[in-house]
Amino acid sequence: MKRKLKWSSMLIVAAMLVLSACSGGGADAGSDTGADQSGSAVDGGKKENVTIEFMGHGNPNEKAIFEKLIASFEEKNPNVTVKYTSVPPGEYAQKMKTLIASGKAPDVFYVGSAEFYRFAETGTLLNLQSYLEQTDLFNPDNVWTQAMDRYRYDGSMIGKGDLYGLPKDVGPWAFVYNKDLFEKAGIPVPSAKAGEWTWNDMLEAAKKLTVDENGDGKPEQYGVGAYSLESAVWGNGGEFINYETGEVLVDKPEFYEAMQFVADLNLKHGVSPNQEAEQAMNAYTRFINGQLAMFAMGPWDQPGFWELPFGWDIGAWPASPNTGKTATWLGSIGFGVSAKSKHPQEAFDLAAYLSLDESGQRENFQLGQAVPNLIDLANGEFMDMDKSPENRQVFLDIIQDYGRPDIPYGSKDTQWIDVFWQNASKVWNGDLTAKEWTAQIKPQMQELYDKNNK
Repeated sequence: MKRKLKWSSMLIVAAMLVLSACSGGGADAGSDTGADQSGSAVDGGKKENVTIEFMGHGNPNEKAIFEKLIASFEEKNPNVTVKYTSVPPGEYAQKMKTLIASGKAPDVFYVGSAEFYRFAETGTLLNLQSYLEQTDLFNPDNVWTQAMDRYRYDGSMIGKGDLYGLPKDVGPWAFVYNKDLFEKAGIPVPSAKAGEWTWNDMLEAAKKLTVDENGDGKPEQYGVGAYSLESAVWGNGGEFINYETGEVLVDKPEFYEAMQFVADLNLKHGVSPNQEAEQAMNAYTRFINGQLAMFAMGPWDQPGFWELPFGWDIGAWPASPNTGKTATWLGSIGFGVSAKSKHPQEAFDLAAYLSLDESGQRENFQLGQAVPNLIDLANGEFMDMDKSPENRQVFLDIIQDYGRPDIPYGSKDTQWIDVFWQNASKVWNGDLTAKEWTAQIKPQMQELYDKNNK
């Protein structure tokens, strides 16, 4: 699932883009003439040669990984040729919107939380439930329910009902730190156990790890960057919205106190880059350059981080001292199958291979793409890897214990949260306090949510 940074005292992770497809085509079409062990349609014992299209997005590392995975799939399914297209992340949503509108959606494509509800509801996605019931590719009890349930839809809400997508991954958003900088400063590293390291501990360390060598007010090294507002809010007992009632909750004390804490990392304490510094060099670049002590990462960052010239590891996100609890977002991108696919069985087979096949999942995590969707593989071989992070149990803890779906999950339309991020700079820049600004922005957010989601 890919990095996008939003402002949250600097840039913070935005929502992951993506798509998928619903209804038509059905499993019956793929099973009229029988099926082999993997569920592929056969005709008189011979499989039809077909070409299917798969479109995703990502950085060069992800593209290389999926080229290898697709080659493995084609070797196992010699009658299927996969035409793979990887587009820049910033262009993906518009590209998919255009293709879907013109009736030319790829057979298989990425779908994320910002699109899933809408595409399931409008019939863009193929209902995959009957295909899953006919395949022996995997044991449902061996897949993270936190992953599968993200792609269920019962006709009125997501999280329940039939599956309209398969998880590409679950993306635990972890707290990463530069071990060398901590060692050099003589500071204990963040704890891997949730609740043991608080905001206060993080701030104390960040102050010692912020270095302004020439005293010009522009540190050459910062203590922390791109601190997750979601983590701070949830850990402090706040919420962006109550999806059951539809009430936006950003004006509550638990929310604005957490937001002010994140803003003050720069405004008051100077341990995090301000917007000007972030524009000059973003937090990701600072971290990989060794100029930022604490940051954020997803499992997909591993291939790039494995090449870093310094030691690094991950810990639990700092806990709110007010609650003693922590949280972070558990992102996910899914594989959707177009309801208009001419080869729904083969498209399902590709999505299932990329999502759930043991050999595919093994290759996926060995290449550093994701935590395995298969629980036994995650608890076994993934944990036994001899590459960083040493504390890779943190990834699993986030999945099982304190990870939360990202904010767009549960929304048909995301304009209500988009307007929040688009205007949050008023707090990050210090123009308004978090309490003042959230009181102002809530009515606009509520109006947009009520208009487009009820």
